[in-house]
Amino acid sequence: MLLFEFIGKANWDFLWFRFYIFLFMDWKEEIENYTEYLKLQRGLSNNSVKAYINDLDKLEAYLVSIDRNIGPDEVTLSDLRGLTEYLTTKNVGVRSQVRIISGIKSFFRYLMIEERIEKDPTEQLKVPKIARKLPEVLSVGEIEQLLNSIDVKSSDGLRNKAIISTLYSSGVRVSELVNLKISNLAFNVGYMKVEGKGSKERIVPINKQTMQEVSQYIETKRKEVDIKPEAEDYVFVNKLGTQLSRIMIFNIIKKAARDAGITKNISPHTLRHSFATHLVNGGANLRSVQEMLGHESIVTTEIYTHVNAQYLKETIEKHPGIKDKNK
Repeated sequence: MLLFEFIGKANWDFLWFRFYIFLFMDWKEEIENYTEYLKLQRGLSNNSVKAYINDLDKLEAYLVSIDRNIGPDEVTLSDLRGLTEYLTTKNVGVRSQVRIISGIKSFFRYLMIEERIEKDPTEQLKVPKIARKLPEVLSVGEIEQLLNSIDVKSSDGLRNKAIISTLYSSGVRVSELVNLKISNLAFNVGYMKVEGKGSKERIVPINKQTMQEVSQYIETKRKEVDIKPEAEDYVFVNKLGTQLSRIMIFNIIKKAARDAGITKNISPHTLRHSFATHLVNGGANLRSVQEMLGHESIVTTEIYTHVNAQYLKETIEKHPGIKDKNK
């Protein structure tokens, strides 16, 4: 079905016959060997291997469609450029194009390693650039709206406010929040220990307001729940006394946004982005922000300097003097 969607709907019987013959040329054996290489030497999962082979299916289908019945050793840079142009005409997204080209490059690198070809046709093939999308952020005022929209007198209100406050004031990931443990809270010194990606632990500062909200929740509403033994050390639990799930956190934030009248499409990560952006806007050292967010590379953190620049640009464009000049 993927092949059919890729080429189009015309002349299927003819093209399928041509493609069938094509598979039993040099491609079939090379792809079988490549599959074994991906599984055994690179240790990839079945799904990952399937994705790589699907990328090659697209190249083969394209070559058949332009009447190029050639083996892998005959593929040229011109053929590959033609494929990228074809993908663009078929409205294949940039990210999907990058994925396909990456898979094709991997195949030809394998052929070079195995000395099955003398020259890699993908060596000079340019990969489309993916525009770096700036994350959605909330203003300080919108954060206040979000928190103020929660009725702390409701059954889950105190917990939900503590959750949102923790996400925003510490910048932790949603996975780090659901796994946050009471034994890792050091509110007497204003810090908590979180476990990030790759089981890496880091110490994160937390403000007094959030500490008070979390403490109040633990000391009151949490005690009203029959906590299951396996969830006793988790800070945030559900009504059944078990650990909160990621999807529940998403739902809590979505509801709070609706109640606050915020129309932006927000998620737990929006609060993390807002935390970092507001720190950078306030003049925080980028290296310190990196450490608080748990980023391995400073390059990842640098996106918030772009968010800051975009924010300043939008602010300037809203300046009354600028508006008057544009009339």
